[in-house]
Amino acid sequence: MSRLNYRVLITGGFGFIGGRLALCLAEEGQTVILGSRKSRAPPTWLPTSKVSEILWEEERALRKICKGVDVVIHAAGMNSKDSTADPVAALSFNGLATARLVTAACKGGVKRFVYLSTAHVYTDLLVGRITERRCPTNLHPYATSHLAGEGALLHAVREKAISGGVLRLSNGFGAPTHRKVQCWNLFVNDMCKQAVTQRTLNINSNGGKYYDFLPLTGLIRTVSSFANPYSPEIGLKSSSLLNIGYGKSYSLMKMAQLIRSRCKIVLGFSPDIVCDECSIQRPLYYRSSFIKFEGLNDRKIYVEEIDRLLRFCDSEF
Repeated sequence: MSRLNYRVLITGGFGFIGGRLALCLAEEGQTVILGSRKSRAPPTWLPTSKVSEILWEEERALRKICKGVDVVIHAAGMNSKDSTADPVAALSFNGLATARLVTAACKGGVKRFVYLSTAHVYTDLLVGRITERRCPTNLHPYATSHLAGEGALLHAVREKAISGGVLRLSNGFGAPTHRKVQCWNLFVNDMCKQAVTQRTLNINSNGGKYYDFLPLTGLIRTVSSFANPYSPEIGLKSSSLLNIGYGKSYSLMKMAQLIRSRCKIVLGFSPDIVCDECSIQRPLYYRSSFIKFEGLNDRKIYVEEIDRLLRFCDSEF
């Protein structure tokens, strides 16, 4: 892989995935620009970064931001809860704003554009084997708005206006860059925080339901490799759309048990697990038909991410 430096704009750079990705790319020696809805100084956790205020509805401003940028990683977006509350706003941001950014990147000479989408475009209930060959049927505003954004980029890639593609991510987990990042509604993150603050793991849904939990370390390494404009376009000879998941699912109960065991090793105590329902459902096999990313399903990385998250919660809460 080339070690040449490049300039990368990360929308949502102050967020959960965007922040960790920014740290990784900065450590690799890349020039990192954090996209933000408001004007602000570089964060204390990445003082070497630059910050660009993004005016999402102004095409001229978007083109200006993209000028001189080699790579755009689009990690910003409305979450599922907010999309439910305001479907029109979800379509406006996840769909139209993404399309505007794609257009600005094409006109601004950006070499590669990576859109971080979601596995939940496929269906409300993710079970069984799911690859890119499955047709998305989820009509939830969170899913349909992301599909609209995906379409804008995939069309540009097909027309050879820009290189890059869409990465549909499964359920990421891990330590954020700082405690105020909105990531504590994620199951694994919530469980680790509960372990520290309550000494109890309360599973508030069916403990027998399976999810593909993807550690941020593996996710970030994969996105970093995919985004490098001087490396081959991973997977794009076969598809401009790739599923990125751990490849093996765990039930909520199994994950809670793993967190409890790691909590004993890392922090010296074992929290109780409380779960009112645990009816086993079908496992999920979320993977790509086109490529296998080495190290993505590394068990060591999985455990290390949980340990890192527990230590983060212990120090911050």
